[in-house]
Amino acid sequence: MSDEELAKDLGPLAALTIGVGTMIGAGIFVLPGDAIEGAGSFAVLSFLIGGAIALLTALSASELGTAMPRSGGAYFYVNKALGPLFGSVAGWANWLGLAFASAFYMVGFGDYVVNIAGLPDGFVVAGFTVPWIKFIAFLGASLFILINYVGAKETGKLQNVIVALLVAILAVFTVFGLTEAQPANIPASQGLTATLETTGLIFVSYLGFVQITSVAEEIKEPGKNLPRAVIGSVVIVTLIYALVLLVMSAAVPEGFIAEQSAMDRIAIVEVARLVMGPAGAVAMLFAGLLATASSANASILASSRINFAMGRERIVTPDLNEIHPRFGTPYRSIALTGAFILVFIVAISNITTLSDIASFLHLVIYGLLNVALVVMRETDATEYEPDFEVPLYPITPIVGGILSFALIYYIPGLAQLIGAVIVLFAAVWYLLYARSRTDQQGMLSEYILERPDEMPDAAVDAAESVQPTGDNEYRVMVPLANPAHEKELITLASAIAKQRGGKLDAVHVITVPDQTSLSYAAEHVNTLEENHHSVLDDAKADAETFGVDVDTHTIISHRGIEEVFDAAADYGADLVVMGWGPDSGSRVEGAVGELTGDLPCDFLMLKDRGFDAERVLIPTAGGPDSELSVEVGKLLQAEFGAELTLLHVADDEAEGRAFLESWADEQDVDAELRVETGDPETAIERAAGDASLLILGASERGLISRLLTGSLVPSIVDDVECSVLMAERKRSRGVLERLRGLLR
Repeated sequence: MSDEELAKDLGPLAALTIGVGTMIGAGIFVLPGDAIEGAGSFAVLSFLIGGAIALLTALSASELGTAMPRSGGAYFYVNKALGPLFGSVAGWANWLGLAFASAFYMVGFGDYVVNIAGLPDGFVVAGFTVPWIKFIAFLGASLFILINYVGAKETGKLQNVIVALLVAILAVFTVFGLTEAQPANIPASQGLTATLETTGLIFVSYLGFVQITSVAEEIKEPGKNLPRAVIGSVVIVTLIYALVLLVMSAAVPEGFIAEQSAMDRIAIVEVARLVMGPAGAVAMLFAGLLATASSANASILASSRINFAMGRERIVTPDLNEIHPRFGTPYRSIALTGAFILVFIVAISNITTLSDIASFLHLVIYGLLNVALVVMRETDATEYEPDFEVPLYPITPIVGGILSFALIYYIPGLAQLIGAVIVLFAAVWYLLYARSRTDQQGMLSEYILERPDEMPDAAVDAAESVQPTGDNEYRVMVPLANPAHEKELITLASAIAKQRGGKLDAVHVITVPDQTSLSYAAEHVNTLEENHHSVLDDAKADAETFGVDVDTHTIISHRGIEEVFDAAADYGADLVVMGWGPDSGSRVEGAVGELTGDLPCDFLMLKDRGFDAERVLIPTAGGPDSELSVEVGKLLQAEFGAELTLLHVADDEAEGRAFLESWADEQDVDAELRVETGDPETAIERAAGDASLLILGASERGLISRLLTGSLVPSIVDDVECSVLMAERKRSRGVLERLRGLLR
């Protein structure tokens, strides 16, 4: 037996550490000297302004994170609220912004290595001078790309140690520096414009706090602790930055920073040498090396999550998300991101330009994030129920968005040009590539197009002109839990997908206890469920025998059935086909889910006793669920040549036959018509004696969701000998109607 201790869910301190750890990185160890040279005594103000903009966005991110904890973070929120055009801009900006940031971190890493090793400016190869800093940055980036490619990464405990070391070194530096601080040393201010330009330069130091929202599901009491972690991390990091800049401005003679920069020395290291001695310089060199390496690795890792979310929405090709058969990593995504990073290191000579571009792209994202919050509030989205709400709405997100976009104006021209080209490219990419592949509209477009008479014509025209034009390919999702019934479920789902000209999503949901963290489960998935690869491989092989395209997905979750509902919404499923047995669900939250949840699409549940579509019985009393039953029967008839029998149970046989004939004609179905009188369940059981498959329309709304949670099992299912397929249409219900259903 393994003595491995399972990790607990993230408490408030652990969540706060994630936030601080994403920001205490390369920026504060590389850029302070440039900030002081650029803004003089206002360098501290530059960091405070950057922190204020980050704080406003942190408030918006906290609300969105508690309402929609999904993979993809800021990209997901923008895409959901503003639609795929802006989603493409946010996705590409986030992806390439992380790549530029990684290149910046690695060049900073090279600078620290050169200073530690005392290397010259460069070396000559084939008549060309290669800077040592760039060469080391290239090698270091290649190493981290390889590490991510093969799947090795830091553990959570190691990340905590790194954060603690960095904070401790900066704290000691601040204490020693303040004892040497002299107001007379503070350089003159360079003016407000220079200060704002410096803010744009150093804003890269505030990247990453939104990443906390990606682990919202693992945080205890997320409605309370997630905002505390996001907002608290920004406040703490801003204070640390301000104190460090104050020391660097006041603890050394005026002109010292410029002098060190002229000699290609790292300013913060030389200040540490002056106020703490050689030991301080060594400690700061070590901290800078650790910070730049850790930041680069974290950025490369984060980029694959952005690609996953973009691929799921068809903004980029889902092929980028293909998992390496040996390493279990999205190797194509990592390789492409790595190629971008290496190109940026080689092509852009100035480290501050890399920082400026990364800041530009993330300011675009943060501006759109604030706009997304306003849209989600104002469109009154039914599924938008945040546990935390920003104070002073709508002032907070409006000011946050305006300041984010306004700061872009003060970023240097070359970085502005490159950033603008990337944004334009992302928009063109959507119009020429993604628009014809995605079918997910944003809440803003839906809101406008549902009210054409109330909206300005220009707004309606704009919404229509950028609507996604994906072919709305019919998608059937199959959640797989029991390998024994995998083949029957895939056979049924593939037949339906084939006849509808659609495709299949095979989803394996691996449920872990609440006491096990999702990150632990992801790292030990082979131990938790040994056959998880074979289940999906078999499903793919079975579906392909029908000539149906199939995508496979593994989802690790604390929830079971509830995750199936979310996955159906995420993958845009039109129909879910799932097994019905002892593993369907048994969680005590079933009653609560019945009050709050709706079926996201049509549902079929199969009680499998050997799938056989030769003789199909479909009882009907009319209604949408019976219509779905007949639709499925007709598809099975087309695929397998099934003989269909429609059954209606009535008090009066003549009236029953008249109804059945009329209803069958409306459904345009070729079937034998059978009318019975008496008790409905007895009549159905009697007729099912001749059937190989019974398709039952749900007799009351919400039946499927209650079947899945184990709160209701119709006796007829156990009384018949053939397989049973329960069908229920997608529909929304009011709370009172759900309560009545529960009380029946």
